[in-house]
Amino acid sequence: MNYEQVEILLVEDSSADAEMTLRTLKKRGIANRIEWVRNGVEALDYLFREGAHADRRGGRPRLVLLDLKMPMMDGLQVLERMKSDERTRTIPVVMMTSSREEGDLLTSYRLGANSYVVKPVDFDAFAEMVAEVGMYWMISNQTVE
Repeated sequence: MNYEQVEILLVEDSSADAEMTLRTLKKRGIANRIEWVRNGVEALDYLFREGAHADRRGGRPRLVLLDLKMPMMDGLQVLERMKSDERTRTIPVVMMTSSREEGDLLTSYRLGANSYVVKPVDFDAFAEMVAEVGMYWMISNQTVE
């Protein structure tokens, strides 16, 4: 395994949610290399090595944790672009959102999301959900390199 490779790309505009997610994944030993970007535009720049990430090293992430509601470009737009491009189509994407709207759920799956998880408000429940998602997608799930 290439240890410079980012295992998880976290796309999250909320600093509080991102910090809890990062802390939980590292504390549980689920992922060593996690990259955090704050919006959809930055996520696509990272994935396709454009803009500020044009010179980044390493391959593609093994998993993308993608927030739905973000400024500039929302998670559905990022998901649609990822799943329509051969270079990123097979990267598992977990939508992590506070939205319980059926339309968001249906659109996410129609566009190719691998999972849709509603973020709990409670800190402990949030941390446990992140740990379970990370354990499944990083340890149990088989991916295409």
